[in-house]
Amino acid sequence: MLQNKERAPRNRTITLNAEEQAKYQKRLLQLDQPIELQKVMNRTIHQDLFQILDFLPKQSVDLLFIDPPYNLNKIFNASSFKKRDLQTYTDWLDTCLAKLSELLKPTASIYICSDWQSSPAVFETIKDRFQVRNRITWEREKGRGANKNWKNSSEDIWFCTVSDTYTFNVEAVKLKRKVMAPYTVNGIPKDWNMTEAGNYRLTHPSNLWTDLTIPFWSMPENTDHPTQKPEKLIAKAILASSNPGDVIFDPFLGSGTTSVVAKKLGRQYFGVELDEMYACLAEKRLEMAETEPAIQGYFQGVFWERNTLNEQMRLTDKKGNPRNQ
Repeated sequence: MLQNKERAPRNRTITLNAEEQAKYQKRLLQLDQPIELQKVMNRTIHQDLFQILDFLPKQSVDLLFIDPPYNLNKIFNASSFKKRDLQTYTDWLDTCLAKLSELLKPTASIYICSDWQSSPAVFETIKDRFQVRNRITWEREKGRGANKNWKNSSEDIWFCTVSDTYTFNVEAVKLKRKVMAPYTVNGIPKDWNMTEAGNYRLTHPSNLWTDLTIPFWSMPENTDHPTQKPEKLIAKAILASSNPGDVIFDPFLGSGTTSVVAKKLGRQYFGVELDEMYACLAEKRLEMAETEPAIQGYFQGVFWERNTLNEQMRLTDKKGNPRNQ
């Protein structure tokens, strides 16, 4: 089992022992009939999504974040997903989204993850169901090389809304970038700030995200889930497309990243996960978030470029308070 393999002394991967899994298993929710929102709020549901979709509270979700299995052969601990022909995968996804759309408020937003091969299926299922706002491409700095093809180092996230009335907090998701060619007017910085850590400007968010780091063994958010998304990635979606207290739902929760980030950012949440070990990992991470609320790469209310941790630390004193800038 993944949790039992030996690890290097500095490995920070979050794991479960048998005692912890038994503890967190008791917190998991299972449904056998329709349920009110308050009874699923801030809970992890451990069941097959397709068996309980009709039980979930209708028109209750402000933000739906979906990271479904891509159309690849992939093992998820005790379960697996088999690659299908594109039309069969499209039909599977369409069936899922048809039911999930019933859970959304009229003002809700939707983010759907995909790789380049499954991206056409996603578009086919959303083009007539939602308002398609954008396709975000984000860089995976990892990725295996290929001798006879381009290295696959990006994925997509489709951004949709139910209607033309929706939340988008642009000021909450600006990216802090280092100024490479400082421009001044009469010696005064124009559209950038001079700090002890260097010269920076806040830039508007685009649909190309190059500031993310895939969780790995030395990061405190890392788990053994094979397709875990960075907390920073999900924080961008949550901050842009929801407000404090809003309800975030993830129907393919995995090891709990969406719920964890929602909790850290003051939102309500619930999620569904088929695998018990991953569902228990989600509960452990939710417990850890109560005392460890930081999101790597999100600092002092802004997102920072990758590999700027030293600059971020220089802007705070030993107690974590901001220095004068």
